[in-house]
Amino acid sequence: MQKIILSESNKKILTEHADKESPNESCAILFGKNDLISEVFLTKNIDESSVNFTISNKQLIEGYKIAEEKKLEVIGIFHSHPNSDAYPSNTDKKFMYSNPVVWIIYSCVNQNFKAYFLESDIIEIPIQER
Repeated sequence: MQKIILSESNKKILTEHADKESPNESCAILFGKNDLISEVFLTKNIDESSVNFTISNKQLIEGYKIAEEKKLEVIGIFHSHPNSDAYPSNTDKKFMYSNPVVWIIYSCVNQNFKAYFLESDIIEIPIQER
């Protein structure tokens, strides 16, 4: 994947979700096609942690079902870092192996979004606005 497209309105939804869930990490599933994120599915961080997140199996299944009904794909995972930069933690890196989609991280500290994809190593990819 060369880039990911995230609209200003979806950034706003994700930023508000991160602010609301603070001091814990927020998380969401990102729907779309190819490199375009067209919808976000906000989820609950069942870890209720500022350094980890877990989406419940129930919400994961619900997310995939909604994507299928809308004829979209799950193309990304979103989460926030309330107290650090938007860079994958060691825990994130571990889970990127089992979830080979784009990972978008929002830093509440720097108020910026960054996107990463795991190939043989973690690669930062540009986020374009639409």
